[in-house]
Amino acid sequence: MKTHRVLVTGGNGFLGQNVCDQLRIQPWVQEVLAPRSSVCDLRDAQQVAALFRTTQPDVVIHLAATVGGIGANQQHPALFFRENMLMGMNTMHEAYANGIKKFVCIGTICAYPKHTPVPFREEELWNGYPEETNAPYGIAKKALLTMAQAYRQEYGWNAIYLLPVNLYGPGDNFDLETSHVIPALIRKFVEAKERGDASVTLWGDGSATREFLYVGDAASAIVRATERYDGGDPVNIGTGREITIQDLAALIASAAGFAGEIVWDSRKPNGQPRRCVDTKRATEAFGFTATTQLEAGIRTTVDWFQEQKGPLREVHFSKR
Repeated sequence: MKTHRVLVTGGNGFLGQNVCDQLRIQPWVQEVLAPRSSVCDLRDAQQVAALFRTTQPDVVIHLAATVGGIGANQQHPALFFRENMLMGMNTMHEAYANGIKKFVCIGTICAYPKHTPVPFREEELWNGYPEETNAPYGIAKKALLTMAQAYRQEYGWNAIYLLPVNLYGPGDNFDLETSHVIPALIRKFVEAKERGDASVTLWGDGSATREFLYVGDAASAIVRATERYDGGDPVNIGTGREITIQDLAALIASAAGFAGEIVWDSRKPNGQPRRCVDTKRATEAFGFTATTQLEAGIRTTVDWFQEQKGPLREVHFSKR
């Protein structure tokens, strides 16, 4: 790629900060633009149009999203659907209308059907309905794939779509009401140890499986794809390693030094039964292979959480 100005929506968030850091050391990047939501509300089409007129980027990486764990998805399905649709549609259309050379859209593994055969292959995306607890979010993000492919078909526009698995790492959202599973478990086990609790109660029965990607690896994949991938097909971003929530909990409890009992509340939902992706397309298309092993990434994240002195990043939702 030639030298470019790159606009990153959500560039001040968990994943966004890592992506921006990696972009700034790329020889093809002239400038990284990461406006805060207080500067531009991506849900407002007029503000998005003004943003593009003001910044005039060459490349856009759309990371901004309203996200959360099972509980947050169950409490705010309408908000998750509406906000992700609005932000994605406004940003993608204005990028096209302003002659942006390349648009990188970040999807979600939640877009896959509930009973997708493991490992998830990109061809399976439309073969069923997503898992019910996060379907509004998953469908909203998957609709942006259709939009990207439609703009490519009608206008010959270069929009690509990436499907990362669940991310984790230092700087994640550790709010117990809205966070994903790894930061929630880390906080629960670390704080239980500090209080001297005899047990920790977790949602579900622990049988569901998930795949996790360290945030630095995810950022590397996105930067690589931005530079090297120009195809219309969606691409999974992951490690190809599946782990049960029960084994994950034991791993995090050990890293946190919690030796008490883990109690499973089977009245709570497990979410999608299994999640693990086929990563072949990412390797072949732009040479990405994850390098951070789960055990090492968990250890790093637990250490960061335990050493954190300032306020944690917590995300709260309300009706808008």
